[in-house]
Amino acid sequence: MSQISAPPPAAVDAAGGRVPARRGRPVRRPTRVTRSPLRSVLLHATLIVAVLIAIGPIVWVLLSSFKPGHAVQSTELSLVKDPTLDNYAYVLTETSFVRWFLNSVVVAAFTMLIGILIAATTGYAVSRFNFPGRRPLMMVFLVTQMFPMPILIVPIYMIMAGLGLINTPPSLIIANLTIAVPFCAWMLKGYFDTIPRALDEAAAMDGCGPFRTFWRVVLPLARPALAVTGFYAFLTAWGEVAYASAFIQEDRNFTLAYGLQQFVPQFNPQWEYLTSAAVLVTIPAGIVFLFAQRHLVSGLTGGGTKE
Repeated sequence: MSQISAPPPAAVDAAGGRVPARRGRPVRRPTRVTRSPLRSVLLHATLIVAVLIAIGPIVWVLLSSFKPGHAVQSTELSLVKDPTLDNYAYVLTETSFVRWFLNSVVVAAFTMLIGILIAATTGYAVSRFNFPGRRPLMMVFLVTQMFPMPILIVPIYMIMAGLGLINTPPSLIIANLTIAVPFCAWMLKGYFDTIPRALDEAAAMDGCGPFRTFWRVVLPLARPALAVTGFYAFLTAWGEVAYASAFIQEDRNFTLAYGLQQFVPQFNPQWEYLTSAAVLVTIPAGIVFLFAQRHLVSGLTGGGTKE
């Protein structure tokens, strides 16, 4: 008689019921990809070259700021030759750098604050309410980003001249807002879409109006997006040159980005002073970045999803 193999006993779960036995299949373990030594060397060499290309100009500017003029313009390659702090002393004491710095701080700060206020309220209104002209408004914001800045300088200049704002900081603040507000409004609208509407409904049941809900409930949750948009608005105004060169006519009203051009005349460029001034210009932007950097990643990716 032929023997009949009995099926494997069924497993028993915690409740006493039988669980059908699974047929044995070989478990595939993920194979570890091994990189050849040659590919590893090429990969690391490529990364090193990319890093050097990225930080090379920055290192050159930093080192040149400590060199005298003859060493900067010399064809001899050297890291730091005859290091000196005279370049920084000259820029801070013999030029209008401090005045330009204060002008840039005022323009950048007001551009950031006003831009965040306008963009946040606009983004929240478009995200939460249905009103006539809602879609055309956002399309207008999108279309304004398609025009290059040289085309916008002439009409904005005519508007500022009609308002009597030429050669004043408000002209730069308004001009920079035309760049910062559309982008910030689009970004904040996308971030507000990710915040559940149930929070608005719960706040309304507690007696909060639309503005109080926006100020007390939604705005604190949007801190990452506010940090990113504020950082963008600050950099937009801090490094802007085209509007400053068109609207500002007196040395006392120059901003830093436009004032640095005074160190590069046509026939005698003063690279030692330009590099030292460039290093000083990056310090405020770096400080703002340090305050906003922990929110940058979550703020940039938060507007990419919807509820």
